[in-house]
This record gives sequence, C-alpha cells and structure tokens, in this order.
Amino acid sequence: MKTFKKYHYLPASPEEVYLALTKAQSIQLWTGAEVEFEEKEGAEFSFWDGDITGKNLELEYGKRIVQQWYFGEENEPSIVTIKLHEDKKGTSLEFAQTNIPEVDYEDFTSGLNEFYLGGLVDFFED
Repeated sequence: MKTFKKYHYLPASPEEVYLALTKAQSIQLWTGAEVEFEEKEGAEFSFWDGDITGKNLELEYGKRIVQQWYFGEENEPSIVTIKLHEDKKGTSLEFAQTNIPEVDYEDFTSGLNEFYLGGLVDFFED
C-alpha cells in the first residue's frame, strides 16, 4: 500500500474551496460528470459514475475534509484528508491519501492529478 500527497494553490478563499468540494452542484461543475454527494458526515458519495466512491468521515467548514475512498475488496481503508490553509494568494490545499494499492498507484494518481485535482484547479483558474 502506498501514500500520495500533493499541494496546490488555488485563487479562492478556503471557504470557497470547501464549498466546491462539498456541494453536489459545484462538484458537478468541476468534474463535468454526474455526482452523488451529500455534505454530511457518514454520507456515502460517488463521482464519475462510480469511478470514485466513498464516505465522508469528517467535515470541518473551510478547514478540513476527511473521507474514506473505496478500493474494491481492500482490507485497509484508504483515507483522504484535504486540508485548506489560508494563503496570501487564496488557499493552499493539501491532499493526502493513504493505503492506495501498489498495483493501482500509477494509474490512480495520474487520474487524480489530471481529473480530480486538475479539475479543481481549472475550476478556480478559469
């Protein structure tokens, strides 16, 4: 199992970034796909017709999002922690994910960079 960590600067406030990550309508705008998401701890979600599925564990407005993302029948949960830090340019977003299966790591993180994080960056930079 591997861990992935990435930082991005976004030209928006931490509150705006948090809303983009937790409101179904906003998520649909930056993913360009159907989304099932409810801003509630314990709620399950789905992005890109089930390509990413999981459950919200902790939601702290404007500061932090902790989710469990599902990888098939893996025993250890894959935990995604998104931290939002106020920065003079807007927001410093810290994305960390644990327990990514080694066999999936390259393809998964490539898609994560291009579509998930890349889509979010494009959303705020356009």
